[in-house]
Amino acid sequence: MKHSLLYCLAAASLTLSFLFERTPDASVTPRATAPAVAEASLFPSSTEAAPAPLAEPATPPVNAVPAAAALAASRDSLRYGYYAQTLGVKLNHHENTELLQTVTDWVGTPYSFGSNSRRGTDCSGFVTQVFKAVYGIKLQRSAHSMFGTVKHVARTEMQTGDLVFFRHRGGYIYHVGIYLKDGKFAHSACGRGVTISSLREGYYARNFYAGGRVSAAAQADAPAVDGLLADVKIPQ
Repeated sequence: MKHSLLYCLAAASLTLSFLFERTPDASVTPRATAPAVAEASLFPSSTEAAPAPLAEPATPPVNAVPAAAALAASRDSLRYGYYAQTLGVKLNHHENTELLQTVTDWVGTPYSFGSNSRRGTDCSGFVTQVFKAVYGIKLQRSAHSMFGTVKHVARTEMQTGDLVFFRHRGGYIYHVGIYLKDGKFAHSACGRGVTISSLREGYYARNFYAGGRVSAAAQADAPAVDGLLADVKIPQ
């Protein structure tokens, strides 16, 4: 009887031992295995952001060019208006704006014999500095020398940018200026400095001698046609 009980206990122990060896340990986390070959997909997953569509090139507004042209025309009109008021002449918006601007900048410069700077200048000094700045032309330093190097033109044929020469009756040429329009010219006068005067004034009407045209300056002011300089007079 005693031996039978021992046999039963031994069998039960073996059975329990066998069961415990087959049961996996729950505390051990099974190792994840990656798939041998990843699957490729032509479609993005729901978690991926779709690529942004290509932006179409911006199309300028239809009225952008006309608006810019209108603005430029308005600025030109204001600029010509300022020159006309400052210089006391009527302009048709075809004149050399660089010449008008340069003369305007010099107005008010005091007279100084033998000088040619913005601190002070005489008549020929003023003319030489304007032609150098506007046309890149180097003129003779004295009014008398200038007269010998330019094309002489009658008063009725003078154009904007021509030179005006003065002399006392029977004497030598002593004064020079730059013709603008409407009988007006810019010059540096004793006591007044760089100013605008009229050929109709008594003193200048009596002593006016001739106009002079610098050929290179006249060509620079002429309008271009098909890349060539047109032989057209500047409107007065």
